[in-house]
Parts: sequence; C-alpha cells; structure tokens
Amino acid sequence: MQNDEIAKVFLEMADLLEIKGENPFKVRAYRRAAQIIDHLPDPIADRIARGEDLQEIPGIGEAIAKKSAELVATGKLAAYEDLKAQFPAGMIRLLEIQGIGPKTAHRLATELGIDSVAALEQALVDGRVAALPRMGEKTAQNILRQIQACKGQDRRIPIGEALPIVEEILAALSPLPGVRNLTAAGSLRRFRETVGDIDLMGTADDPGAVVAAFAGLPQIREVLARGPTKASVLLDKGLQVDLRMVEHQAFGSLLQHFTGSREHNIALRTRAQRQGLSLSEYGITRIDTNQLERFPDEEAFYRRLGLDWIPPEIREDQGEIDLAEAGGLPRLVEERDIRGDFHVHSDWSDGRSTLSELALAARARGYEYLAVTDHSVGLGIAHGLNAERLAGQRQAIEKINARGIGVRLLAGVEVDIRADGTLDLPEGLLAGLDIVIGSVHSSLQQDESRMTARLIRAVENPHVDIIAHPTGRLIGRREPAAVDIGRLIRAAADHGKALEINAMPDRLDMKDLHARRAHEQGALLALGTDAHHADQLGLMRFGIGVARRAWCTPGHLLNGRSLAEVLAFLQHR
Repeated sequence: MQNDEIAKVFLEMADLLEIKGENPFKVRAYRRAAQIIDHLPDPIADRIARGEDLQEIPGIGEAIAKKSAELVATGKLAAYEDLKAQFPAGMIRLLEIQGIGPKTAHRLATELGIDSVAALEQALVDGRVAALPRMGEKTAQNILRQIQACKGQDRRIPIGEALPIVEEILAALSPLPGVRNLTAAGSLRRFRETVGDIDLMGTADDPGAVVAAFAGLPQIREVLARGPTKASVLLDKGLQVDLRMVEHQAFGSLLQHFTGSREHNIALRTRAQRQGLSLSEYGITRIDTNQLERFPDEEAFYRRLGLDWIPPEIREDQGEIDLAEAGGLPRLVEERDIRGDFHVHSDWSDGRSTLSELALAARARGYEYLAVTDHSVGLGIAHGLNAERLAGQRQAIEKINARGIGVRLLAGVEVDIRADGTLDLPEGLLAGLDIVIGSVHSSLQQDESRMTARLIRAVENPHVDIIAHPTGRLIGRREPAAVDIGRLIRAAADHGKALEINAMPDRLDMKDLHARRAHEQGALLALGTDAHHADQLGLMRFGIGVARRAWCTPGHLLNGRSLAEVLAFLQHR
C-alpha cells in the first residue's frame, strides 16, 4: 500500500473512533499518524523492507507502527475492518462533504439509511434531512449547496490562480464605508499550494451593504445563497467564494475558526476542554457558567488560551501549539528579510526584460543583489547561452555594476543537468561565473535511482551552488520526477550546497514538507522566482509562503544573507 492509502485508513479510523466517543487523545493520535505518513518523502513500505524501525519517525508509536506493517504486508487491517463493521456501510463517504462531521454522518446513515452521496442528495431534495430533529431547512440547504458546488469543481485551484482573484474581490469591497478586517481565511490564508473554495471574513458597520456589493460583483456567475451577514457565490471560473461579516468585537474567533486547519483546531479544542473552555466561531465559552467571551482579533483569542499568536501557515498540528505555549515559536521569514533573488532570466535567453530593467526592478524592491541565470546552450528551445554569448553577457553585467545603481548583478547561469549528471557547459567556464544553478529539464521519466544519482552528481560538482526546482513538477500538469528527496537533502548538506524553493506559482518546488526537512537536516535553502520578466520578481511572495509553511526563519535562506555574506558563500567555487 502507498503512503496516502495507509493515511486514509488511519483518518477513517479516527473519524469512527470519534463517533464511538473514544478517548480524544487516541483519536488525535490516529489523525496525527495519518498526516505524518502521508507527508513522508519516501514510501513507508520501503522503510519496512529495509528493516527500519517505524517508531523512529516522530509521532509514530508502537501501535501505529504495527498497524502500518500489517497494512503493508497484507493490504488490510483487522482492527479497521472490525471498526467499520460496527457502523452502517457507506457512512465514511458522507464525511467527504464539507459541513458533515462524524456525528452527523452517523445520524444520516442510521436514521435515514443513507449510504451514498447520491442518496443524501435525494434525501435533501425531498425534505427528509430537514425533518430530522436539530437539523432543519437551513442546515439541509447548506449541505445541498456543498454537494452541488462540488459537482462543478473537478480540481483544486493552484494558489497562483486563486490569490489574484481573491485580491481583486478584496480590493473592490475594502473601500466601502465602515469595512474593516476584510481578509481571506481557510487554506488560502494558510498558503496551501492548492485551494478548494474561498472563505472571506470581515467586519462592517453595515454588513448588509457589503453582502449586497459582494453579490453584485461582475465576476460572479451565480449567487448560491444570500443573507443579511453572509453570502455564497460561484465565480465565472467555477470557484465558490463565501463571505461572512460579523461585529467588530467578534472577528478574532471567526477568523481563527475558518482559517483552520482542521487538525490544528481539533488540537486547540482538546486543549481548551482541559481548561474548562469550549471554542467556536463565535468565541470562547466557559463551560461552567456558559458565558461567551468574544475577541476582536486572533492575538486576543490565542492569548485567552495561554498561547502566543500562531502564524496561519504553520497551523497544521505539527508542534506549533506546544511551542506557542512555551513562547518558543520561530520568527518566520517575511518579505522584508529577502535581500535578493537567485533565479532570474533576461532577454539573453527566453526572458523578456533587459539586464538594466531587471536591475532597476530589483533596486525598487530594495534588493542588494540579483542573480542573472539565463539558460545554458543545452536548452535550445529557450535560446540558451553558449560559451561565447555567456562571456558577452558577463561583460554587459560588469558594465551595469560599474554604474553603481544600488544593486549588484551576479553573473550566473542555469546550467542543464544531463541525463548522466554531467553539465552541458565546460567546468572552466562555470568556474569564472559568480553563481551557477543546476537544473533538470529533460529525461524527467528516469527511475528514482537514476534521477537521484543524476542530481547528486550535480551537487558534488564544485562549480554548482544551487539545485533549482529539484523535482521538476508543474502543479496540476506534471507530476514530480522520482527523486529520493532524503538522499538529495543529505548530499546538499554534506557539500554545502543550497536547494531552491522555486517561487513560480505553478512550480513551488521544493514543496513545503521537503523544505522543512531540508533545513532541519542542515541544508541551506534559496528562493528563486524563475522570473522571465521584471514584473515577475514580485512572485517572490509565493516562495516566501512556501518557506513560511516550511517553518523557515531568515537564517535558513541564502536570500536572508547580505551581499558580503552571499559572496563569501560563493567563494568555495
């Protein structure tokens, strides 16, 4: 079984155990194990085959290790089959619908005999769900809307597509009189690489006016639901956007609740229960007195729980709550920490901006340096540079630097890594450049052993400083190449080389989980926009988002260093 299949079994076990009213710590352990296994960089079956002890993986205990081994060996898990047998068939499938939790799924299955999404949709339409005690027409309509919205969405949308849409909506609504705190929540705010639908939150003196303006935006195809304080719409691209407006003093708990993640919020609720508190989107309630406390911002909400504010990008129940309690959260990298960009193309290859235009754009962003890394000759389709043209470009860069415009251009190249791991430019030529990034653009279907050896050979080359977009993936369009990320990270750390977080929104490669593993194991990371136009230097924000999800501080990034420190790092060549 693959990691995602094993993770799915443990997630379903967690849901079923929650329905049974099992110990919440046991439920949380299964959810945590599912998350860890799903995010492992290599198959758990391979670790078992090598005789590795799964309990060495942080968060995996003896029971989970034994169950994982059973799944790998047999494809089944006796404990899971026994647990499923205690519930109506098909109930698990209902949990995939937003708004249906374990207890609601159990009621629908036992009281109405619903065992599929199609059966649920029919029961919603004919009124049987609304007739259930404590359900009602409003809840039934919300569930039906979720099912219908899902039918119109066959994929999650990359954050590079979703974020500009959201910013356009926020820009239209923010100037309205009395509007405050308008922001996105959900997976977009946590900067997940793809998003399903969009949750917008805000406060206003006149919520109805904001909702009306939202429902009347030109990019909206259909208004799914609308009330005095919230509305749900479908945009032209089929993306669902929900807007919720509340009173100013209640914004903090609303934003926290809808930002998530589910795992983070479950852990918070468990912690709050031990303090005699109950959490909801409306605030924090003291269980003994039923008194509701409201919070104008998230800082106050977390402070009430005895925690420092936790950045949205790391709200994944990966240790952030314990650190927030101890005052030990790292200061994640911010845009102001970035001093330069290490992956930029000019009109000397397939870029569209001149060297001078790139230099001026970098200066406008407050950068100290910018690496010009046009393609090498091996990538003919990109008009790659041969030795003669590369020498000519270096002379042009030196002339710009001599003008003292306030930013240092680094003369570099994005050299192609051939199928055997050799580079497509002479080593003597590479030795004369300021910086060299190596990348793979062809033979991406190599097996894991060959691809990993290919990249490691490039890492071992004394003239290569950075490995760019290590897996070659294009989100939603091309699967990542088969690479043993663990071996690549160890090689980079051992040889003092950097691994790139490519900020191009359709790449975001390395992904956040790999980037976190890299810096935890001592490998340096470098952000590069892969810009092909001066305007694309602004894509750095996407790389920063990935770095923040990877728990990166400025010290984990080569871009966090001054020009003098970067030049010192490059001296090893």
